Amino acid sequence: MVLSFILIQNRQGKTRLAKWYAPYSDEEKVKLKGEIHRLVAPRDQKHQSNFVEFRGSSKIVYRRYAGLFFCACVDANDNELAYLEAIHFFVEVLDQFFGNVCELDLVFNFYKVSGEKSKRHRGQGQEEGVWGHGVISADKGQVYAILDEVFLAGEIEETSKQVVLTRLEHLDKLE
Repeated sequence: MVLSFILIQNRQGKTRLAKWYAPYSDEEKVKLKGEIHRLVAPRDQKHQSNFVEFRGSSKIVYRRYAGLFFCACVDANDNELAYLEAIHFFVEVLDQFFGNVCELDLVFNFYKVSGEKSKRHRGQGQEEGVWGHGVISADKGQVYAILDEVFLAGEIEETSKQVVLTRLEHLDKLE
């Protein structure tokens, strides 16, 4: 099971996070981002699956949370359900780590402002669940660190939320 890339895009097609596990030129990356958005954005969430054939030898596994599409490009022979669950796991870890997370967390490079869960949090935030519209923002480096704890070199690395959160807490203490 190997990923080619992971993209997080909003409904307008703006890429909020991109992680490439296969070598692509800059032109190819731009082309892929547009192609993926045109492929998943118009799909009917209620009547179509979260898996789309892509360029013959690959599949796009995606899941929509609020206004964001989390997309992973996998081999056609890979287990789609494993990647669908891995995407959901990644979102759950983001939500737990940041208190509650929204699109702004992927856009701005501010440190989060949320409840009183740890010394990382400053001030008060809102509890709105997965991908709500809270007032927090995070450092993009933290988002990529979380992604790297879940997916490493295109493979699913860790499936235990507690293990990932413990590693992230240790990384946070080092900073």
